[in-house]
Amino acid sequence: MGLEEKLPSGFLLTTVEKLAGYIRKNSLWPATFGLACCAIEMMAVTTARHDLSRFGMEVFRGSPRQADLMIVAGRVSNKMAPVLRQVYDQMSEPKWVLAMGACASSGGMFNNYAIVQGVDHIVPVDIYLPGCPPRPEMLMDAIIKLHESIKDAKLGVNREKVIREVEAAALSAKPTHQIPVFGAN
Repeated sequence: MGLEEKLPSGFLLTTVEKLAGYIRKNSLWPATFGLACCAIEMMAVTTARHDLSRFGMEVFRGSPRQADLMIVAGRVSNKMAPVLRQVYDQMSEPKWVLAMGACASSGGMFNNYAIVQGVDHIVPVDIYLPGCPPRPEMLMDAIIKLHESIKDAKLGVNREKVIREVEAAALSAKPTHQIPVFGAN
């Protein structure tokens, strides 16, 4: 049953907002930021068994200027944090971030000074994917959920203002856990 059977007299009515949401959700171009073992699971999702290409995402972009979805897979060290932010800033608008795995979401088991305790301290995260490492099926489910939120996203002049406010709030948020400094009173 094709689309032409569902349309009365060949007319299709929709809003610009719904059409733009449909186009955006079906044309995500991911940028890889694989830093640890989660990257192996991210690579597995592109194989024939899982077939991410049915969502229009078969090619991971090497340049941030060609991507609009950043999948941060693995732990982020403090040395890598400025690079992550630079890649995020170079991505085209609108852009989304998926934190893949426990390390990207909260630092995971690495509770020390060298690992960022959650990538949301560097870039705003749209969806968190738990697990150590999460399975490819879980990544596909997270991408489908992200598609739904992209499809329902609003357009307009206030969109950039809302994005800046959310990003500023996320970056200024206090961490939920402080690393104790030994010798300080």
